[in-house]
Amino acid sequence: MITAEDIKEYIKKIPPTPAILNETILHVNAGDLTKAAKVAQEDLALASYLRNLVNKPIYGFKNEVHDISQIFGILGVNIAKQSLYNYMLSLLSPKKWVLFAMNQHLFYDLQADLSKHWYDILEHLNIDDKDIGSAITLLPSSIIICEALFKENIENVKLLRSTKNLDYNTILKRLTKLDLFDISKYIAKTWQMPESIGTIILASSGTRPASDERLNNLGKWMHLLLFYELSKPQFLEAGLNDFIEFNVEYVMDIYEDFMKVMEVKE
Repeated sequence: MITAEDIKEYIKKIPPTPAILNETILHVNAGDLTKAAKVAQEDLALASYLRNLVNKPIYGFKNEVHDISQIFGILGVNIAKQSLYNYMLSLLSPKKWVLFAMNQHLFYDLQADLSKHWYDILEHLNIDDKDIGSAITLLPSSIIICEALFKENIENVKLLRSTKNLDYNTILKRLTKLDLFDISKYIAKTWQMPESIGTIILASSGTRPASDERLNNLGKWMHLLLFYELSKPQFLEAGLNDFIEFNVEYVMDIYEDFMKVMEVKE
């Protein structure tokens, strides 16, 4: 059995963030995108990541954008912070996925799509909060940890999967007594995010609504977004849809509004 303490220790062992990335995040947190861009361009890998990100079709630019200062201006403070967290995760993601039918390119697409659509949602809701904006990075980080945990227990996972036809989230709970959203909350605490972020994450499971109506509403939007993204064919095939069970009653009051936002932004 993998305990909650084992998972906490695993999270603590995540390698420290590179100095340039740390400094870039500090400038973004301070709202100084000019300084952030100046520092970021010193790291060729980070600069390349940001160029690839902003030139994805989801952003809709006809001509490629190469200038890092311009890229930070396009992203803005909130989505820039999301993107930097996503880059940090890309450094930690496995080069070869063992259990999930994933690769680095597909994982990168998941990060980018979740981040962009979450930004669109927060813009629609008139919410300008860097921590809430960064909350969407927690699910991909949890998937990385689940891949590592499952890899170490691959035979047990395959046995449960084949003989009892269990979904990955149920298997995760059997092995650790935690689900994907619990792990995301642990990561939020480790990254010193406000307690409210953990509350939103748990609410986004669709099974643990928050008592605070504002946080609960954000949990509803995130629940819909996770289901929307993970129901795409490539993520269904990868097995990631197993982590979330759609609770239509929980999100019924915002469903039409959500679909309008997605239709405009797709």
